[in-house]
Amino acid sequence: MGLAGAPALALMPRKAWAAPPTAAVNTTGLAVTDTEVTVGILHSITGTMAISETGAQEAEKLAIQQINDAGGVLGRKIKIIQEDGASDWPTFAEKAKKLLVNDHCAAVMGCWTSASRKAVLPVFEQYNGLLYYPTFYEGLEQSKNVFYTGQEATQQILAGLDWVHKEKGGDSFYFIGSDYIWPRTSNKIARKHVENVLKGKVVGEEYFPLGHTQFNSVINKIKLTKPKVIFADVVGGSNVAFYKQLKAAGIDLSKQVLMTISVTEDEIDGIGGENIAGAYACMKYFQSIDNENNKAFVAAFKKMWGEKTVIGDVTQAAYLGPFLWKMACEKAGSFDVDKVVAASPGIEFKGAPEGYVKIDENHHLWSKTRVGKAKTDGQFEIVYTSPELIKPDPFPKGYQ
Repeated sequence: MGLAGAPALALMPRKAWAAPPTAAVNTTGLAVTDTEVTVGILHSITGTMAISETGAQEAEKLAIQQINDAGGVLGRKIKIIQEDGASDWPTFAEKAKKLLVNDHCAAVMGCWTSASRKAVLPVFEQYNGLLYYPTFYEGLEQSKNVFYTGQEATQQILAGLDWVHKEKGGDSFYFIGSDYIWPRTSNKIARKHVENVLKGKVVGEEYFPLGHTQFNSVINKIKLTKPKVIFADVVGGSNVAFYKQLKAAGIDLSKQVLMTISVTEDEIDGIGGENIAGAYACMKYFQSIDNENNKAFVAAFKKMWGEKTVIGDVTQAAYLGPFLWKMACEKAGSFDVDKVVAASPGIEFKGAPEGYVKIDENHHLWSKTRVGKAKTDGQFEIVYTSPELIKPDPFPKGYQ
């Protein structure tokens, strides 16, 4: 099913059958009528994470509009209820409960940070809700109630470290991250890989609170230790200060290798391309991917949200969520969460902007890994693409 972008959707075969009766497709009290099905969108629209999460909710709305334009899901148009997690993890949990208990949403597209996902996970499991989570993350998690449309550690962290070791001689690393579960766990995994597999060393490791803006002290330490690679997983608005201060301190990213697993085109929009040009990012998607699916997606996204908008890795992964949910509902012939979950493994989305994805039994996606080099115009030049899809492995042996 080629579903990426309006042109692909226009060619999508429409169901010839009438919408099945509500009683047949909704046996668990979800917000489903004869004409509508309600889903939730839960992201940070305010606070330090808004710079990263705005694109995700825009992509989810685009996907939902395209699905509705093509006839909806099981003959029903999708109605959206949106909530703001406000970059605050208890707020995410509170809003998730509202969407499931009060609004009876059939599915929720949402969260960005692992802290927000960990906060809402008990809510989704308690109330048997369905979450499509779009962000690359540290792995080490699997839930019946979550589909992870971003990458886990083996598809991003380990693949990125292997590339920078082989291609850039990376044998010494300085880790710098934001102070919460994803950067700390990611760097724990990265350290094991650097020391045990690559036989390199970590010469420094520091963390800073979300929203932190003063990085001069750690930049001075980086200049003193002279690591071959700066490995950065700073998130949100802090990136703006970090990369501007790196440049002001005279660190030339065309000479000093920096690999980030957290900066996408969305963040560069705030950082400024001139402040990060030369840095490498390991992602599964870049806006510059040259295929027909992506061309249609980028055109549709810009038409909806403005020509100046940019599209990053998590934004694309967020776009996948509504389509994967639609396909699972139609395969199951039901909106019931248990039936949708059971129908999901093996579903293929050949119209994905990144090219192709498939849902694994472990609720993660098979996808390719890419490395991009940041340019002054805010886009990435893709310098590496894995030859094959990488099977997701959220519990890699030796890294737990």
